[in-house]
Amino acid sequence: MVMILEPDNFTSTMSLSGLRRPVCLIPKFALCIGRSLTVPICAKRRNVPKVMSVQKFSASVPKPKKETVSLCFKLTDGSEHTAIAKVGDNLLDIIIDNDIDVDGFGACEGTLACSTCHLIFKPDQYDQIHEKPTDEELDMLDLAFGLSDTSRLGCQVIVTKEMDGWEIEVPSGVADARG
Repeated sequence: MVMILEPDNFTSTMSLSGLRRPVCLIPKFALCIGRSLTVPICAKRRNVPKVMSVQKFSASVPKPKKETVSLCFKLTDGSEHTAIAKVGDNLLDIIIDNDIDVDGFGACEGTLACSTCHLIFKPDQYDQIHEKPTDEELDMLDLAFGLSDTSRLGCQVIVTKEMDGWEIEVPSGVADARG
């Protein structure tokens, strides 16, 4: 429901008689006392500083690029695959994005429901990984083929700048814990 009021300082509109007269549409819940008008905060007009109201939207402005590092994945057949990794991505995504062919790798797509993205790190590298394995990851690793003390699931390891040049071993077999 809307009430129509005619205070002096509002814009004019055309009336039925053809004369211009001021009209203001305000919600019914607003209070009118004499010529003063009390409107809830959500309906009040606010003065916004001009600096804040100006925004530039342009497709030509370059986005900041993520820092990259180089990683080497060693497969059991002796082949080595060098991959360019963006800092902040996980190792599962790096292997998939760089088209490294590992049979069955990442079957659960990183949902921590299998152990197919099992990777083995060198002891000094393992200690440098910022995030320690969670209980859920350790449960999945218990089902992994070729488990070692420095095993991690690739979907749970986030790439950092310190990983530049690391050589990571991909185990020979894949044990899919999903059954």
